[in-house]
Amino acid sequence: MANADQATAPASRLARLLAYLERDPGNLQLTADAAAAAADEQAWDSVSELVARHAALAPLTPALLNLAAMAAMAQQRYTEAAAGFERLIAEHGDAPVLRFNLAWARAMMADYGAAEALLDDAALDASPRAPALKIRMLHHLERYQDGLAVGEQLAQRFPDNGALMGALSVLAMDADESALARSYAERAGDDPDGTATRALLMLDDADPEHALALFDRAVAAAPHNPRAWIGRGLSLLADGDATSAATDLGRGAALFGDHLGSWIAAGWAHYVAGDLAASRADFETALALDDGFAETHGGLAVLDIAAGDVESAKRRTAIALRLDRACFAAALAQSMLLDQAGKADAAQQIRDRALHHPIGSDGRTIANAIAGLTRRGGPRRG
Repeated sequence: MANADQATAPASRLARLLAYLERDPGNLQLTADAAAAAADEQAWDSVSELVARHAALAPLTPALLNLAAMAAMAQQRYTEAAAGFERLIAEHGDAPVLRFNLAWARAMMADYGAAEALLDDAALDASPRAPALKIRMLHHLERYQDGLAVGEQLAQRFPDNGALMGALSVLAMDADESALARSYAERAGDDPDGTATRALLMLDDADPEHALALFDRAVAAAPHNPRAWIGRGLSLLADGDATSAATDLGRGAALFGDHLGSWIAAGWAHYVAGDLAASRADFETALALDDGFAETHGGLAVLDIAAGDVESAKRRTAIALRLDRACFAAALAQSMLLDQAGKADAAQQIRDRALHHPIGSDGRTIANAIAGLTRRGGPRRG
């Protein structure tokens, strides 16, 4: 039974309008008002149903066409949403907010070039989310210097926009502009991207404990942010918890989807944790995404050595070195081949100490290599 407060609580505007519609189902104005009320309450299923009801009786007004597109966007039907906004622009005139909404739908469809082109000066004023979207599109397009130049102007134009500063901090990190990334991150407030950037910089400063606390905040605020999960995994790895690190790095890699460096990082974390089957699966995923990266072949060579398949390891090491003479994984594989001569039990000892054991002339370790690989979309070609 409802308590007294529930019994006396006033019905929402949408509930009242729906009650009226039950008595007058053919009332077009009432249907349109109910659809608008449903949008106000973010009841997107109801919006779609009410718009469809109206469309069955009469052509949709521009306002209802917009509500239909907004509902499709909220329900992640991005192709339908984009078609709706394009129809509105074609039939009823351009407007900055329509261009922003269309850009958002295009971005969700991974049509980054089209999305970026839609975000002109007027569209950037249409929503507080527009400036950050502009930067993210330039980032996706790997136009790093363009993004930083545009970002400098936008940061002056929108100095209190935390999402913009967070997006710029991520872009600056990937452009190897650590000082600039730190500056933008400090201006990002509680934005999850800015928080994740500050945490990554703490990792660079060899402070994994405080970095982990910040990554915890970032994933709590934005649980679908892959960079936050990857950064959390790096913190745990630096702290010696390879098993938990592998879980977080794998989650981040899955959220990114085609981010080669994340799959390779997850593979190394699983390797250090002793789960060689999961490690191989991660490296094979990276190989399927692109077979032209040295670190993927080198990582699989290391796993071949651990499995006692020396001939395969030699072939993979040769491929890795042909792609990149400075390949970290190939250096590790060469070291293992020299030390072990195919003795899988002795290779296990190297695996156990590989996380912090320097490999190669520059003294890099697996932990160093993982952090570097996750900075960009993937390791560089040779």
